[in-house]
Amino acid sequence: MTHLRKKPLPKFAAIRGLTVSKALAGTAAGLALLVAGSGYAQDVTSDAALLEQARVIHAQSLVLDAHADIVIPSTSKSYLAEGGVSKVSPEKMRAGGVDAVVMSLAVGPGPRTPEADKAARAQVDEKLAAVLALVAAAPNEVVLATTADEIVAADAAGQSALILGFQNARSLEGNVSALDDFYAAGVRVFGLNHLAHNDFADSSRPLYDGATGSYEPTEEHGGLSPLGIEAVSKINALGALVDVSQMSKAATLQAIDLSTSPVIASHSNVRAISNVTRNLSDEEIDRIGETGGVIHIAAFGAYLVQLSDPETLAAVEAVRLEAGLPAEYSYPYELYWELEDPDAQRAFLMKMRSTIGTGSVADMIAHINYIVERIGVEHVGIGNDFNHGSSIDGFADASDALNVTVALVQAGYSAEDIQKIWSGNFLRVLRQAEQGAAAP
Repeated sequence: MTHLRKKPLPKFAAIRGLTVSKALAGTAAGLALLVAGSGYAQDVTSDAALLEQARVIHAQSLVLDAHADIVIPSTSKSYLAEGGVSKVSPEKMRAGGVDAVVMSLAVGPGPRTPEADKAARAQVDEKLAAVLALVAAAPNEVVLATTADEIVAADAAGQSALILGFQNARSLEGNVSALDDFYAAGVRVFGLNHLAHNDFADSSRPLYDGATGSYEPTEEHGGLSPLGIEAVSKINALGALVDVSQMSKAATLQAIDLSTSPVIASHSNVRAISNVTRNLSDEEIDRIGETGGVIHIAAFGAYLVQLSDPETLAAVEAVRLEAGLPAEYSYPYELYWELEDPDAQRAFLMKMRSTIGTGSVADMIAHINYIVERIGVEHVGIGNDFNHGSSIDGFADASDALNVTVALVQAGYSAEDIQKIWSGNFLRVLRQAEQGAAAP
């Protein structure tokens, strides 16, 4: 559906170093814009009307990013935008015409002890306070939204909506009832995993133990543990979304089967294109589609680029071995943090990037196309994982979001399709989850 908008039409952003001036962007002719590509660069200057069409569609769409990390003082500056600022700051959201972002109360792996779980909860509390401070700093411009209707209302009022997400059940401290506390705080998207298995579910990325030089077993629970099964039921009863991103294949399929409302993957890509364990297999994609869920494609180069042909895989393995890292991996850059010398870390990261590429908007479109062709446009969205490693050619942060709309128009998607991709599908499943909430 088309929304009445108060936001201005966004300016075209830079793609692959090409900057379109404000004066040129406002003209109806003579526009020059290259859609960044992996293997191609489409010159769409021949049809200025197409570019204007993309600009109008973007302005009329409720543009929503289904996953971003929250910036706190300990956040690595390497994850942030120039100047050490959030890639989804309110200013960058406005510049890119982004209307809503799911801000995730996420924590990484850690020891499975009560003390470590308590520390994880403290970090989540710090992140929650950071989001509330953003809202308090600009109460007329930024709002915390807790329902689909509130997201739409904020958009209609010209306000930026922040939605709270959750990632990694470590911070539940082994207590399913803690989900009630997070829901009361405003969380509406719940993901049980990140790197490493936890007490609730198996991860798609088992943890590497530097002391032993080996990974965790591929599975610990065979999917969800009894705690994880209970958590899925509780999330359904609360009327929130179950997020399967980062879970193992077995855990994902279990969650889909157990959930009474459609699940989402808030930031996951296609494994058939980019062969890393963090991405979704065809079986997972099909089951999400069959049950009405949504897969949100991330602007994360290491999960976007082609990693399926033997030549590329051999080159990746060679770079890892040269750096002294194990040949096996769940994604190409994995374990760079195990390199003690910062110079060695940088050298490895640069060499791997030159080997696999940075990823591009065109790569995102390839993943979107794959899902659309396989399960339909009703089951795909965008969730970028900004502030935790995402950044590709043409989409470095929220201010570049228009470039994705331009590429979608160029790929032949209609205004209705693009509005579904940017937020319509997410809002649909959030409403379904809300309707499935247990009576108080």
